[in-house]
Order: sequence, then structure tokens, then C-alpha cells
Amino acid sequence: MTVAMAVWSAGLHFSAATKPHSSLRPLEKIICTAPFFKASSGFAATKPFCILNTTRLSYSGTTIIPRAAPVTDVEDGNHGETDTIPTPVVIIDQDSDPDATVVEITFGDRLGALLDTMNALKNLGLNVVKANVFLDSSGKHNKFSITKADTGRKVEEPELLEAIRLTIINNLIQYHPESSSRLALGAAFGLLPPKEQVDVDIATHINISDDCPDRSLLYVETADRPGLLVDLVKIITDINIAVESGEFDTEGLLAKAKFHVSYNGKAISKPLQQVLANSLRYFLRRPTTEESSF
Repeated sequence: MTVAMAVWSAGLHFSAATKPHSSLRPLEKIICTAPFFKASSGFAATKPFCILNTTRLSYSGTTIIPRAAPVTDVEDGNHGETDTIPTPVVIIDQDSDPDATVVEITFGDRLGALLDTMNALKNLGLNVVKANVFLDSSGKHNKFSITKADTGRKVEEPELLEAIRLTIINNLIQYHPESSSRLALGAAFGLLPPKEQVDVDIATHINISDDCPDRSLLYVETADRPGLLVDLVKIITDINIAVESGEFDTEGLLAKAKFHVSYNGKAISKPLQQVLANSLRYFLRRPTTEESSF
């Protein structure tokens, strides 16, 4: 059965022995947030909840999204030909703001005002407000607050969240072609595919822990590919587990996701945790399994 879903449309939302969450840093405040996903997309809708001890994934980021065309300019950014190419990072954050989807984009110190990226997101039917820009040792971070233009609310549909991610990456590759070789999606959108391919069996790590009596915390790290966010949500909800909120990070060749999940309003039991982990591991490692193989 084919699990990977086509997300070229703009209408689109750790082996247990590993400890991928060991590099996570805590958020600084208690946050109340709305459900991550909307029931109209076929995914379970859940009631609002409070995140008491959330963590933030850390760095180690029907309309066709076109392949990036060759360009010589950059989107108000600067870079030198001999510079080491930084790792692009795109974060889709559903936790930190109860009223908006927060997007953070980092590509060393090479990003400018990103006006074209903001306009491309607006073409998806979104309101985009540039929240702030800050610098740290990993580079220049551009943060945006995004809401749906028709409702003024945060984005809940996984297909549209994936469209946001792919639009940002496509624009990044278009205006910074050198980023193509540092992104898994460079093979789909860019001129230069990655020089190294990630072994999905080695890269896939899944960890599930109890967050509180009402929900569990699911961490997934795997090789990135188009449609991955939608695939993850479908795999989870196909076994009747509700996805309440989370964060999805594209970091170079890898994708790192954090989801708050529950089953019948409770934290996931140990046997169901094993079912969930096995399901994710199986489908992530076999994204093109055909019905004839069963």
C-alpha cells in the first residue's frame, strides 16, 4: 500500500536506544495552544491543551511548486564564493504561539529580508508577519508569524503546513542555489543534488515518552523527503492516535519532528507506543511500498 502522499499541490498541512531529545532546549514559558491538525483533512482534531514542560528541537531547519531556476542574484543576502556553505534550517513551530504558526528560517548569515518568500507564502492564502530577526553562533534567524487569511487563525492542516515548508525551501534554493547541495529536497527542486545520500535505515530514530497523564511526546528523526510531514501524520492517525501539536524541523538532509500525541485523551500505553514506533519505522524505511508486495 502506498503511504507517501503527493504534496506538490499548494492546497497541502528514534531507535529506542538512541536519545535524540538529549540536545533539546526547554521553552521559557508555559504555553496553551490549539490543536495542531484540523479534522477536515481526515486527521483527528483534539481539544486545546497546555504544554507544561515543552522542549525545542535544536540544530545539529492544485498548484505545482516549480523546480528552482538558475539565478545569479540572492534574496537581499550576501555570500562569498569561497565560504563554507552553512546547513539550511526551516522550522515549523506549532507550540510557541497559540494564535499563529511560527516559521523560522536560518542559512548562516546569508539571508536578507526574504520579501519574495513572504510573498510566495501569501500566495498560499496566508497572512505573513515578520516577527523578528536575531543572530547567534549558528547564523541569522528570520522568524515569521503565519495565519490563514480567510480565518485569521493558525494553520492546522498538515497539507498546508507541508506546502509552507516546500515553498520556503524552493525559494531558498531559487535565491541561494548553493543551498541545494545541503538539502535533501535539492534533488527535487535544485540544480545541485546533495553529494551524499542519507541511509534512511541509519537515519531513522524514534522515541516516545510520557509527557503527562493526558499525552505522550513523540520524537522522530529521519531522512527528509517531499511530503514527509503529511506522511507522518497519516501514519500516526491511521492507528487512531491523535496529534495535538508539535514542531517540524528541516535541517539539511534530515527532518526532525516533535509531536504531542494521545489515545482516547490519555497518554499512550507502552504496548501502543511499540505499535506506533514499529509502524513509523516500517513506513519511513519503505516509503514506496506497493499493494502488490502484500
